[in-house]
Order: sequence, then C-alpha cells, then structure tokens
Amino acid sequence: MVMEKKIGIAGIGNFLLADEGFGVHVVHYLEEHYLFPERVEMQDIGTAGIYMAPFLEECDPVLVIDVVDIAGEPGSFHFFTLDDVRAGNFQTRMSPHQLGLLEILEVTKLRDAAPEQVEFYTVIPCQLTESIELSAVVEAQKVAVAEMVVRRLAELGVAVLPK
Repeated sequence: MVMEKKIGIAGIGNFLLADEGFGVHVVHYLEEHYLFPERVEMQDIGTAGIYMAPFLEECDPVLVIDVVDIAGEPGSFHFFTLDDVRAGNFQTRMSPHQLGLLEILEVTKLRDAAPEQVEFYTVIPCQLTESIELSAVVEAQKVAVAEMVVRRLAELGVAVLPK
C-alpha cells in the first residue's frame, strides 16, 4: 500500500539572526492565523539541516520559505522551483556549517523518497544581526508570503480556514 504524501510547508532559518529567521516567522504566522487539514504538514525547520530529511521524504510537494542570497533589493520576494535550484540560480545552504537543502534532497533521493515538487518562497534579507525581530522591509513581506502559501494550497485543492 502506497501512503499518500502530505503537502509540506517548511520554514527555514535562524530565528535569532533577524531576517535569517524569515521562514520561521512566516510559519508561526500561518499557525497563528489559519487552520490546516491533516494532509498539510507544517514545520519550523529552523537550521535543522540533515534532520529535514524525514520531513522531505513524507511530503510532496514541499513549499520552502526562506531568505535567499542573491543580488537585489532587500525585502524583495523571489519564487524558485527545484529546477531553478538545481541550475545553480541561488545558494541553498542555510549556514556555512550545515548541509544545504540540495544535499539533503540527494539523501532523500538515495532512499527513493525525494519529493518531486519543491517550491521556494524567498525574500532577500536586509539585516542578519542578533535579533528575533525582522527588519521593517522583510516584516512587510511576512503576511504577503503567508497569503501566497495559502493561495498555493487552494490551487492544490486544500481548504485552509482563517482562525
């Protein structure tokens, strides 16, 4: 019997380094403002690195919320697909001392359990100093990105209710 995979929402980042914690802030916002059905698995991944593997193996598609290290305006939103990532269009390593998301996806592929569809909802950080607060320009994107995720879930046939 093949178990149906859940739809995963992964908030990635270091909550203690201002904008680096964007993905975690968005997941917390979603949890506070919406009710999700059981087929949606939401995780505050933080900087868990290799510990993301079981989550990635249980979910497909996976919606990743994170900051992105590319040139551009701080606070600006950027959407990427797994193909963009594999093409090397942006850096997927969460921090210098951890395994990057691509490496973790390769581990899940070795186990024949990799998600086929991974989407990245990202913003360019403005501040990476010690703080649990987002900068104003990144904070301004939190609700917008959360609502994009809710709309994407609706496209996938998942009803999400406001609390």
